[in-house]
Amino acid sequence: MVEPLSEAERIEALDGLPDWDFDEGRDAITRSFAFGDFIEAFGFMSRVALLAEKADHHPEWSNVWNRVEVLLTTHDAGGLSHRDIELATAIDALVE
Repeated sequence: MVEPLSEAERIEALDGLPDWDFDEGRDAITRSFAFGDFIEAFGFMSRVALLAEKADHHPEWSNVWNRVEVLLTTHDAGGLSHRDIELATAIDALVE
């Protein structure tokens, strides 16, 4: 079983992810991405899907035209875990 992050671990992890917002109600992190058009957004989602599948950790997300909304939480842990932080870091690397 995956353990949720402690409060100290959560604070440290979020400091390293300045573009992500903490959703206290869901104990999750979220980020919005905007692209030039639908094809760019879909391409981004495809790259994230490959990362997520490899990590066996899948985001909750939505796409409307050029926007992609991503929410990461670990259901098995009942909230934010190291798996979310690792995937968020990998996603950030795709758009930098």
